[in-house]
Amino acid sequence: MPTSTRWQALLSELGAFVLAATCAGCDEPGALLCDACRSEVRPEAIDLRTPRGLPVRAALRFDGVVARCIRRLKGEGDTMLARPLGAALGAVLLPELGDGIHSVPVPTSSAAFRRRGYRVPDLLISRAGAEPWSLLRHRGRHADQRGLTVRERARNVQESMYTRREGRGAKVVLVDDVVTTGATFDEAARALTAAGFDVVCAVALAATERHRERTANPPTTRRK
Repeated sequence: MPTSTRWQALLSELGAFVLAATCAGCDEPGALLCDACRSEVRPEAIDLRTPRGLPVRAALRFDGVVARCIRRLKGEGDTMLARPLGAALGAVLLPELGDGIHSVPVPTSSAAFRRRGYRVPDLLISRAGAEPWSLLRHRGRHADQRGLTVRERARNVQESMYTRREGRGAKVVLVDDVVTTGATFDEAARALTAAGFDVVCAVALAATERHRERTANPPTTRRK
């Protein structure tokens, strides 16, 4: 990482620390996360599948304290929250890595990167103790996924990602902050598979209720 980028990240975290006058989970003054809210971000592995059958393991449920923490990380620049959230992600991500398997973040749009100054999946992977391998790029523009049905989400992201690298059988695990229907993971897996990568599974920090309801009885067999 270039020195200027390191300084930018450090200053961003220092700014977030100074501004974090209240707990991200309950607004209690004096801590980034109070003890009670910190206990809410302890990982509880949730096994799911995307519409195309890709195995997904999420660390947390996207509700309550967890949802508020993720929104502050993504929307308010509280990058210090990436440490406890990254630790939760690491509990489900790190066991999937090894034997040359790499973690590949789902790409962030250029607009989101300009707005935040950082890429959330990449930041979480780093805080989880792994190295993000940023293979994927967006092609063109697509609509916001919020409010779309499962079918609409799949159509919205279809053919929206690509990579210029040749996989040559390299094994990878896809990583994102939140999984809703799994359509984004499926598109990312399509792009990587087309380039010759072997997508082992996907990992998310949190799964929304919408996805958990849709995959209430997911298969538990997972590739290694």
